[in-house]
Order: sequence, then C-alpha cells, then structure tokens
Amino acid sequence: MYILDHPILVFLLSLILLRLSAAFGTFLLHKRQPLESDAREDLGVIVAASLTLLGLIIGFTFSMAVTRYDQRKNLEEEEANAIGTEYLRVNLLPQGDAAKLQQTLREYLRQRIVFYQNHDESKSAQINAETARLQNELWATLENDARSNPTPVMALVVSGMNDVLNSQGYTQAAWWNRIPLAAWALMLAIAIACNTLVGFTSRRVENKAPRYFVLPFIVAVSFFLIADIDSPSRGVIRVHAKNLTTLASSLQP
Repeated sequence: MYILDHPILVFLLSLILLRLSAAFGTFLLHKRQPLESDAREDLGVIVAASLTLLGLIIGFTFSMAVTRYDQRKNLEEEEANAIGTEYLRVNLLPQGDAAKLQQTLREYLRQRIVFYQNHDESKSAQINAETARLQNELWATLENDARSNPTPVMALVVSGMNDVLNSQGYTQAAWWNRIPLAAWALMLAIAIACNTLVGFTSRRVENKAPRYFVLPFIVAVSFFLIADIDSPSRGVIRVHAKNLTTLASSLQP
C-alpha cells in the first residue's frame, strides 16, 4: 500500500484523523447533558481498558515490525556469506571458467548492493531484471561445466551457487513480508475509538484543545515508527548492505 511505504504520510494522516476523533468525541459530549459522576466513573474504566488494549496492540505490531527488520538484517549477512563462499569455491574449477564466474559474481554482488541502496520503486523492476539475468548467466556457465565434468568438487561448487541464488530469493521474500493490512486496520480502529472516548469523557472546560492533542500525537509517532521499521526501502531505519559492501571491497581483482 502506497501510504505504508511513506512513514511521514502515516504520521501526518494518523495525527489528523486521531485529532478529529477526539474533537468528535468532544462534540458528542456537548450535544448531551453533562455526565453524572457514576456514569463518568464507568466510562473512565472503559477508557482505561481501551487505552490498555491500544497499548498492547501497538506493542504487538511493533514487535512484528522489529522481527521482520531483524530477519532482513540476517538475510543480508547470509547473502554476503553465500557469495563470498562461492567466490572461493569457483577457484576449484579450471582457470578460464573460474575467472569468468568470479567476474560475473562481482557484477552480481554490485547489483545486490544496488538493490539494498535503491529508494526508487520505479527502478525496482529494472534491478530485479538485471539480477535475474546475472543469475541465469551464473547458472548457465556452471551448468555446462557440471555436465561435462560431474565430480564431487563440481557438486560442491554447484551447491554453493545454489546457496547464492536461494539467498536472493529469501531476501526478496523478506522484503515482501510486511505487517498485514488487517493488523493496521485493527490498530487504527482501536486508536480512533480511544481518542473518541477520551474526548467524550472530557470535562467541559475552555481551552482544552492542547490537552487532546497529546494522545493523537503519541499514537501517531508510534504508527510512524512501526511504518518506518516495516518499510524495507523507504524508512529512515533501514537495512544497509554493510556485509555486501565489505565483501565487494575485498573481492576487487
């Protein structure tokens, strides 16, 4: 979803929506008689329970986002290890084939770094297409050697190349594995209900607008942080290709 890929938009829209919810609750309060003390006490219990539930939902969703972020970090490390290991294994092949595969692996490594550094969704298709082309070239080169020389050493090299290709697939799957929209909808619905209840149970005093800006702001910041961590390529908190970049600098011919 477009909005979830832009955490700043998540913050601004949620802040406006939640502030309007609090204002709507205040509007409902002024449309009826003042709450009696017993009714206010009962509603206070409901508000406290609702805010507790909102806090739990936000904490649970934040945990989901952090788990996915950690997974992307681990997969970047595994991808660098797979490429580095295969780069060494191809030295077991004849010199001409080894040099060709190592050159293609260096190009593939640079392409993987571009994948992690990309911020423009319009370039994603081009990056994926180039990655697929290099993968096909790597596999085709190795396949010819494996058919003509089916030895245990060749099997080891083929296994390493399989790890390289699989690691890219795992990374792409982790990029697509986002917090479900249903979780966002549930969290937003509870936040709207909480802010409406807070406005409805307020006391009729003047100049209370700043007071009812606090809860929407805090919740909006929480939404921003969750969306930022959950966004692989747009967030401020992103997975950087440190391991891949270090590997690329060490594999210079």
